[in-house]
Amino acid sequence: LRQTASRVFIPLTVGGGINTLEDFDRVLKCGADKVSVNSGAIRNPDLIRQAALRYGSQCVVLSADVKRVEGQFRVFARGGRDDTGMEAIGWIKHCVDLGAGEVVVNSIDTDGVKQGFDLEMLAAVCQAVKVPVIASGGAGKVQDFVDLFQTLPGVDAGLAASVFHFGEIAIPRLKQTLRDHSIPVR
Repeated sequence: LRQTASRVFIPLTVGGGINTLEDFDRVLKCGADKVSVNSGAIRNPDLIRQAALRYGSQCVVLSADVKRVEGQFRVFARGGRDDTGMEAIGWIKHCVDLGAGEVVVNSIDTDGVKQGFDLEMLAAVCQAVKVPVIASGGAGKVQDFVDLFQTLPGVDAGLAASVFHFGEIAIPRLKQTLRDHSIPVR
């Protein structure tokens, strides 16, 4: 993290294994700008409130792994392995009320499928909270990003990984296509 933070000059969010305020402190001191928490918040929701009070809400990112179960959006823990039984939209709203200043919503249903983002789920999240929402899970082609931002202008960012890592989408081409569709891009 220290090496990355010393070489990358964009806002850096770090997550994984965040369970205590000390974990927040450690990654922030190593150069992170924001800290993402999922399973740690599920185990101890007050962690969000404590971190927001100490570091500010802008620093606290709720990461929510969500999957449909029996027609309901449910929260999963441990990288999507454990069904918590909690209804996702209510959980996300509760965490924002506790102080999360941003939400990354990963659709387990669409993650890795490359057939587009879960627009229905993301619309429900955007309707429930008034903080930045980052869509994750489902990007397979440039048009998926265009569809995301044209359908849900309340979504602040679209996250993808493998399509960039394996060269399926070139970032300059994606940015230009978004600009061509009047979608703001940094």
